[in-house]
Amino acid sequence: MALTGRTALLAALGSLPVGIWDPSWTGILAVNTPLALACACDFALAAPVRRLRLTRSGDTSVRLGEPADVTLTITNPARRPLRAALRDAWPPSSWHSGMEYESSRHRVNIPVGERRRVTTRLQPTRRGDRTADRVTIRSYGPLGLFTRQGTHRVPWTVRVLPPFHSRKHLPSKLARLRELDGRTSVLTRGEGTEFDSLREYVPGDDTRSIDWRATARHSAVAVRTWRPERDRHILLVLDTGRTSAGRVGDAPRLDASMDAALLLGALASRAGDRVDLLAYDRRTRALVQGRTAGDVLPALVNAMAPLEPELIETDARGLTATALHTAHRRSLIVLLTSLDAAPIEEGLLPVLSRLTKRHTVVLASVADPKIESMTSARGTTEAIYDAASASQAKAERLRTAEQLTRHGVTVVDATPSELAPALADAYLALKSAGRL
Repeated sequence: MALTGRTALLAALGSLPVGIWDPSWTGILAVNTPLALACACDFALAAPVRRLRLTRSGDTSVRLGEPADVTLTITNPARRPLRAALRDAWPPSSWHSGMEYESSRHRVNIPVGERRRVTTRLQPTRRGDRTADRVTIRSYGPLGLFTRQGTHRVPWTVRVLPPFHSRKHLPSKLARLRELDGRTSVLTRGEGTEFDSLREYVPGDDTRSIDWRATARHSAVAVRTWRPERDRHILLVLDTGRTSAGRVGDAPRLDASMDAALLLGALASRAGDRVDLLAYDRRTRALVQGRTAGDVLPALVNAMAPLEPELIETDARGLTATALHTAHRRSLIVLLTSLDAAPIEEGLLPVLSRLTKRHTVVLASVADPKIESMTSARGTTEAIYDAASASQAKAERLRTAEQLTRHGVTVVDATPSELAPALADAYLALKSAGRL
């Protein structure tokens, strides 16, 4: 029981005549019998808190940046009506700054034997699981002089998923895929490696696509059409080590890598390819394997949601061994990692040949757009020094990319907003060239 009505009671007693006042709490009530009776009645009429029954319902997952509603149902089995203030506590990252007080606090009035619902609206600011804390209820008597207070544990978890901003690029990439896949009227030789069908020659077709045997059997010139091979294996490898924690703009590099991986995963699954995911630093943080085309995107989103950068150096040898173990047959391995010189030269390059020997490898890295703006800065001595530093950083990344290219790796280096479509274009280019 919390004696929160004591302040109000003392304020009321302050207006009593001199001589009635007693400095002790017990003495005050003893000399003022009507007020003591009022307080006792107020406390007795306050509905008990611990007998209340609470259940939850509502959203269990939400994309980052979108609201989620969780409903709390309170049933009052007592013989007295409940008049109470309620606080539904969640972790601080469940709301934007300033939203917590308004969203988590509620007033309820529940008659005997009835139930009421209150809804807490969450607006998470980080990915991952948000788990409900305690529900604190303060039950008031009719006069508001005394309250009963207690807490309840009502478990509930809301998983905050990656926002997948790059899904806006998916329609245009699918249109390009349909062209490669033979679903448009114009098909040219070289776009894919799997024979599709024969059709009549039209001016502008590549003469190398003419099928002379089929032409001899018909009165018209016949040409072969081709489409990209299906059922290729794509392994997306997310580096969750130290370098993925670096912030570019308002988010870590890992978030931009996830966004690019989601777009590529959605595109490749539509192309009929099998998509797996591996998240690794010094151990496996997430693994998605063997999902059907309809299930792969939800599985990727759900696996990525709780991932956070680990402040440890990535074990390149362990990552390579795990990737090789996951990709049993020839695959496209997409490494979403840093293009910084030290991690590449000391970690990845010594073991890269093990990957490129068996698989096609693409390395995708998040570039900092601020470096580009610093390169062109002028006007002050400080700006000139910034420009020199930015130019040196760009040249170092370019040298690292050239080293990887000499080892047979396709490098995609782009800013967070451009990485996802650039990686999707690289995938389509490889598919068009028949390298998958």
